Amino acid sequence: MPPPEPSNRPVISLQGVSKRFGTRDAVKDLDLEVPSGVCYGLLGPNGAGKTTTLRMIYGVTRPSAGRVRVFGIDVCREPRAVRARLGVTLQENVQIESLDAAANLKVFGRYHLIREPELSRRVEALIDLLELRSHEDVPVVALSGGYRRRLAIAMSLMNEPELLVLDEPTTGLDPAVRLALWSRVRELRAGGTSVLITTHYMDEAERLCDRVTIMSGGRAVSEGAPRELVARHVAPEVVEFNCSPEEERILFGDDDSARRLRAGPRLVVYTRGATRLAERIRAHDGGDQRSLVIRPSNLEDVFLATTGARLEGAP
Repeated sequence: MPPPEPSNRPVISLQGVSKRFGTRDAVKDLDLEVPSGVCYGLLGPNGAGKTTTLRMIYGVTRPSAGRVRVFGIDVCREPRAVRARLGVTLQENVQIESLDAAANLKVFGRYHLIREPELSRRVEALIDLLELRSHEDVPVVALSGGYRRRLAIAMSLMNEPELLVLDEPTTGLDPAVRLALWSRVRELRAGGTSVLITTHYMDEAERLCDRVTIMSGGRAVSEGAPRELVARHVAPEVVEFNCSPEEERILFGDDDSARRLRAGPRLVVYTRGATRLAERIRAHDGGDQRSLVIRPSNLEDVFLATTGARLEGAP
């Protein structure tokens, strides 16, 4: 399904936003605009400033400088007006462990002043949406990590938010649960909910996000649609292999026709001629004994190219 047409006004707008903790800048001079009706990703390793940025967006942390607007509202001036219209899934699940999923949803719904019979209608709908029916009567303390994350997302949807904020929603989950949660996020976006997600995972961002901002050291280093970023920053093909600095000098000398980046013992070469390069490397080895990986470029490569660091969780 193609992305919804964004409205003229962004759902989120950050202008010159910085946040300092003591002498450390967690976020510095950040400009960010998130169109309405899209899934937007913040990508980066631990310490990049993603979670601090989210906390300023939903009004828990005040910026040291700059302005944060959500739905056109200044978050610092009217935080409650903003929070009433958004849902947030934090990195850590915040649930009453002695209660089951349905009871947790009802407690959270009452926090939003939702009354019966609307409260029960929403609880039932969210149990079905997040596929919690088989575990709706199980106390949270007995739920697996995957079901706890499903419940956390369901709770963030109780107030039918216009904007859903997901802070690393699938970290630590097995692949099957991650796929199930991705499906739910796609459904929400297709229904008109704007989604802002932080993630360590390149595949998550590429599959879910219409646009992403890559952050490093509290700054935005690149922004755009995932495939646009790949085309902008790196060649279309990658050859990866273990290679010492001495071998690299022998293989490439002063040849700078292919961009090269080193990650420990691993040499990553961006090229438009991966097959020819692989043949050249194997000829140097006198055969096929060296293990090579040849693949298309992706967001991990963009992150490497723009920051010199690998994404957390990347292979």
